[in-house]
Amino acid sequence: QVQLVESGGGLVQPGGSLRLSCESSGDIFSLYNLGWYRQAPGKQRELVAVIISGGSTNYADSVKGRFTISRDNAKNTVHLQMNSLKPEDTAVYYCNSYRGLHTYWGQGTQVTVSS
Repeated sequence: QVQLVESGGGLVQPGGSLRLSCESSGDIFSLYNLGWYRQAPGKQRELVAVIISGGSTNYADSVKGRFTISRDNAKNTVHLQMNSLKPEDTAVYYCNSYRGLHTYWGQGTQVTVSS
């Protein structure tokens, strides 16, 4: 069983930055692929960024060039650096960890971009 705990959300003005973190416990972190998803009110959950166990990354078109996903296997942590934030980035952000048939979710952290 894997437990995921997100942190780092909050209120930020347009153009600002936030760094989300997700700490994992319960299994061999380095073997898992990791992702950040988000869900805005009234919308479906969508993939924001993913980093596989080997380190390759992929991003949604809407965040390319603004967001960066990274992982620290020594600290069992995945980060999402978010720059040049826009009001449309407002959502609950969820950390995801998956390997084979096993997938796990964090509880989510709210990000609000507003002036």
